[in-house]
Formats: sequence, C-alpha cells, structure tokens
Amino acid sequence: MTGTHPCHGAAKVAVRDQLLAARRRRPLAEVGAAARAIAEHLLAAPEVRRAATVAAYVSVGAEPGTTALLDQLADAGKRVILPVLLPDNDLDWAAYRGPTSLAPARRGLLEPVGPALGVDAVATADVVLVPGLAASPTGLRLGRGGGSYDRALARVPVGTFTCVLLYDDELLPDVPTEPHDRPVTAAAAPGGIHRFR
Repeated sequence: MTGTHPCHGAAKVAVRDQLLAARRRRPLAEVGAAARAIAEHLLAAPEVRRAATVAAYVSVGAEPGTTALLDQLADAGKRVILPVLLPDNDLDWAAYRGPTSLAPARRGLLEPVGPALGVDAVATADVVLVPGLAASPTGLRLGRGGGSYDRALARVPVGTFTCVLLYDDELLPDVPTEPHDRPVTAAAAPGGIHRFR
C-alpha cells in the first residue's frame, strides 16, 4: 500500500473515515483513561525527560487527550510550543503558558495566543508530539489529510524524537501513504511507547 498510485488517495480517505468513525464511538471514560496513560508513558520516556523544548498540540474531540499532558510538561520545566494553523495550512508556533493562554481558532481548534515564533520554531524542539489517526510498524503516520504536519516534520532535524499519539488499536500493520508523507520515530498509546526502526 505504498507508492504514488492514484488509488492511494482514495485508500487514505476510506481508512481515515473508518478510524474517525471508530474514534467517535469511543466512550468518554476510555478517552480520559487513554489520555492519562499516554501522558504517564511520555513523561517517563527518557527522550521527554531530557528535552528542554517539546512541540505538542491541543487535542480536539475524541483524539487521545493532551490537556493534562501540556500542564505536566510545563510543570516539569519544559518549554512547550503549540501549533497555530496558518491560512495555507502550514503551522506557525507559539509558547504554551497554561490553559488560559489558549483561544478558539479555525476548525474547532484551540491555539496559543502569544507571539508567533515562526514556522521553523518546530526545528528547535527536542521532542515533537503530533496528532494522527494511525501508524505502521515503520513509523508511517496517517494524518487528517491537511498536510500541515508533513510540512512541519520536514523541518525537524533527523534524529529528533517525533511521536504520534494514538489508541492501541490504531497501530496498524500498514497504512496507505503518499510520497510527501513523513514518518515518525515513535507512537505513544495507552499500552506504551512503540519506537520504530
């Protein structure tokens, strides 16, 4: 399921729809428990423990939650930067300064209101946490289709710990990909952190 064949776009849409539907059916209690487990795994991970700056995001809907994680990272003395969606779907970044520093934005997102740090700020992060719908054993990530994170990941230096946050059943044997898709080095799920080779 890799390559540039036109059917891969359609395959992505189909898989994406199935995964989004499954997320919508998840009980709230499961979403909350998953968020707590993922935060615990990430905060214990050596890559996160030694990081000075963590690029993260504010979860929406039934995504594995990041709300508590953001505060725990900040409480641990990390500089946390969050994305700001630009009109062309690229990502600018701004510092997280607690829940009151977030404001509603386009597409139902919450974004930091501080000064913009520029699209290249993600390259300064020691750890980059990204949203996604699924990942393959080689670290190929299926996103929501906007391409924002593929552009951001292209700016991240090789060797940086890049991690998608997922539910355990979203670690799939294969995901449909296109040439612009950027792999991640790990996935954090309630069952633990999976590091890809």
